[in-house]
Amino acid sequence: MTSAERVVALLPSATEIVAALGCASHLVGRSHECDHPPGVESLPICTRPRVKLGGSSSEIDASVRNAVKEAVAIYEVLEDQLRSLAPDVIVTQSQCEVCAVSFEEVEALVASWSGRDVALVSLESRNLTDVYDDIMRVAEVLGVSQVGDDLVTDMTDRAMAVAGLAKEIDVSPRVACIEWSDPLMVAGNWIPEMVSLAGGRDLFGEVGEHAPALAWEEFLEADPEVIILMPCGFDLKRTATEASVLSSRPGWEDLAAVRAGYVYATDANAYFNRPGPRLAESLEIMAEILHPDVFQFGHENMGWQRVSAD
Repeated sequence: MTSAERVVALLPSATEIVAALGCASHLVGRSHECDHPPGVESLPICTRPRVKLGGSSSEIDASVRNAVKEAVAIYEVLEDQLRSLAPDVIVTQSQCEVCAVSFEEVEALVASWSGRDVALVSLESRNLTDVYDDIMRVAEVLGVSQVGDDLVTDMTDRAMAVAGLAKEIDVSPRVACIEWSDPLMVAGNWIPEMVSLAGGRDLFGEVGEHAPALAWEEFLEADPEVIILMPCGFDLKRTATEASVLSSRPGWEDLAAVRAGYVYATDANAYFNRPGPRLAESLEIMAEILHPDVFQFGHENMGWQRVSAD
């Protein structure tokens, strides 16, 4: 039994963490993007986007940049809905305003609720250790610290099992993880760390840093041997179609990864972009992609697939 009876999670990874801790029954509200585990879609929605987030990669990027330029928050909290749910705990984030509602907005709303004692938990993962720490903080607030410790132990054990095997492999391919195609951005934060654990060398990202923009000429010059597409918020099908944005650019066909057929799409919305329990599966997906002769976890065609050269 947890000490928190009513929990609202305002980003997908928070919902997954709460559920993985055995506290799904305490969830009373979610963000508009929370979709896992199955069943959370029936929970009341407490957020919505203020800007248009559909269309092509370039159109989505333009909408976000315009909002930032005009100092408009990309997401808003549905205050009346949130207040009516009377949460004991709200789990939000302070890492990225493009990912979810801002912590400051949630904090200000809760501060205006007189006579209500609400615990705010803000996730701020930038590397794998941060992810584990966030899980433990949520577990502590929910009164299930031992469950949190068991979950983190399982995740770290799986990561070390992959890393242990990867260290025995002589080949360490040069890897480019693409988080956005137009404009071109490469993945940062925990992704370069995962590439290293899985037996690769990340060419562009830095552990703990946000995804940096990359000039196309710099990308061509680095000539990655493996290209992994993981656009933020895109599922496997959308990511696979997104490959055409890159393949139409000059020099694409000359890249080592393209010539060898080592270009891959992932379900980054479910895995790599969510700093929560499924990063364990994400690392296994990375290992399957980089060293398929050594790692077979069964994620192909569900979590990732090879991009056709056609």
